[in-house]
Amino acid sequence: MRPWWSPVKIQGQNKEMLAAACQMFLGKTEAEIAHIALETLEGHQRAIMAHMTVEEIYKDRQKFSEQVFKVASSDLVNMGISVVSYTLKDIHDDQDYLHSLGKARTAQVQKDARIGEAEAKRDAGIREAKAKQEKVSAQYLSEIEMAKAQRDYELKKAAYDIEVNTRRAQADLAYQLQVAKTKQQIEEQRVQVQVVERAQQVAVQEQEIARREKELEARVRKPAEAERYKLERLAEAE
Repeated sequence: MRPWWSPVKIQGQNKEMLAAACQMFLGKTEAEIAHIALETLEGHQRAIMAHMTVEEIYKDRQKFSEQVFKVASSDLVNMGISVVSYTLKDIHDDQDYLHSLGKARTAQVQKDARIGEAEAKRDAGIREAKAKQEKVSAQYLSEIEMAKAQRDYELKKAAYDIEVNTRRAQADLAYQLQVAKTKQQIEEQRVQVQVVERAQQVAVQEQEIARREKELEARVRKPAEAERYKLERLAEAE
């Protein structure tokens, strides 16, 4: 089993890479294509291992994996193959050198772990104290904000009550004024009706007087004048 793992695939969504893959692997089987990709990856592994010490590879597998991935990707992309990832799973040798190196590394890691644990406890204590302080501060600020919110609410409510009472008073006053105005208009209309009725009564009375005068003139005055005129003529004749 290989100590590394690197899935690859032919990039079908990229037209240029698909064309390169068709040109490179046309007529080849899947196994042949996989063999070409494997040889390319192993060749780049050997090239990079030649520029790194065993200690560097052992201590920094991530760096080694990133370099292989970077170099192999740029080479395989020209063949239309995309390297999905590259992972170095294990490192071993026949002289047990890496095992000894691993013991030293393990001792260092344990030492670092003890130091880290002590620092973690110290930092935890600091964080706990800071958290308590922040909690007290947050509670204090929360109480201040609540008091401020209550004050703002009461001020706004007072202002709202004043506005409501003012508008209610204005509405009541406007209603009273409207009622008084309506009563005045009704009274004025009633007076106008009385004036019109009185004028009509006067006109009727004047018409009645005129009718009676005409009747009197026709019935009394004109006959009297006629009789007087007749007597005057008789007197003159004598």
